[in-house]
Amino acid sequence: MKTVRIDILTKEYPPSIYGGAGVHVAELTRALRARGDSDVRVHAFGGPRDEDGTTSHPDLPELDGANAALTTLGVDLTMAAACAGADLVHSHTWYANFAGHVASLLEGVPHVLSAHSLEPMRPWKAEQLGGGYRLSSWVERTAYESAAAVIAVSAGMREDILRSYPAVDPARVRVVHNGIDSALWQKHEDPDVLRRLGIDEGRPSAVFVGRITRQKGLPYLLRAAAELPPEVQLVLLAGAPDTPEIKAEVESLVEGLRQQRDGVVWISEMLPRDQVVAVLSSASVFLCPSVYEPLGIVNLEAMACELPVVATATGGIPEVVVDGETGWLVPIEQVQDGTGIPVDEDRFVADLAAAMNEAVSDLDRAARFGRAGRQRAVESFSWDTIGDRTMEVYRDVLGR
Repeated sequence: MKTVRIDILTKEYPPSIYGGAGVHVAELTRALRARGDSDVRVHAFGGPRDEDGTTSHPDLPELDGANAALTTLGVDLTMAAACAGADLVHSHTWYANFAGHVASLLEGVPHVLSAHSLEPMRPWKAEQLGGGYRLSSWVERTAYESAAAVIAVSAGMREDILRSYPAVDPARVRVVHNGIDSALWQKHEDPDVLRRLGIDEGRPSAVFVGRITRQKGLPYLLRAAAELPPEVQLVLLAGAPDTPEIKAEVESLVEGLRQQRDGVVWISEMLPRDQVVAVLSSASVFLCPSVYEPLGIVNLEAMACELPVVATATGGIPEVVVDGETGWLVPIEQVQDGTGIPVDEDRFVADLAAAMNEAVSDLDRAARFGRAGRQRAVESFSWDTIGDRTMEVYRDVLGR
């Protein structure tokens, strides 16, 4: 029988990864290739990559200076052309959805897409993209309504998809969770890394890791952190701001917090994985104040490093973090306009602060939660399992 050729289309791919979707694509590709029963090729945005079966697609010079969304569609067209001969195309995020949709039409092959986020659930992106947000929203809707199958990274994300795009047949939306490589993400302390980063290894610490974007809820965390005990450090691995406005807001809040207390460490550059592991491994608790999170791969990374998690009970997070076993879930009532803003922001900040303080009040209990989190990450979120389940989706749409 002819080997099935699967073309994976993505904006992010090593070495250019800045979010959970990029981690997902890299690990899924590795898991699928390791199976050895298909020809898996990758098409990624950006400059040349030295990896067999992987093709890079740079921005078109003709669109230099154009709206970012339009530049994206230019890359998508070159990716679609490169998919000639594929049996199935699998796109990730709206950035590559247009490439998958066009390739499907051109080649007459199924288009599978993975939902890592949804444009209707991120209206603040209009601040970053301007009119390009209307273009990205059109691309995403078109792709979702036409795809042979949609993979949601959580049951919560599946509900969001069906609510945002009611024309999508629920039978075509399957849940396959994000995963974690528990060999790469495991507890490994490195005092030298902490010293270089300005973190006091002798003090408890609460750590945030994420991009500076509305969905990550960092401003709420900075307000809540004013209630942390003085001996607890707040470590922020936070960079890549979406807009100058949110960057300025975070800078102001950090400065205000530093005027009230010491032990606020903000590292804005993207750190290599080994340094992130060192920071997580030395910490007391991980903080995830997101108002929108399809699953929250950062929580899995922290859990794999034996770190308990304080996280918002929204999106797919409750499918990862077990309240009272691997961490603390912070309740939130959200405005139903796609922004995810808490109905009562002061109440959310107070509840977040209370959960953070409970987490650091008993470090022995926190350590037990961390060990339970590691066990859950290893047993329930392995990439081998996720590769198998993804291949099941492929076989279903291919009729094999």
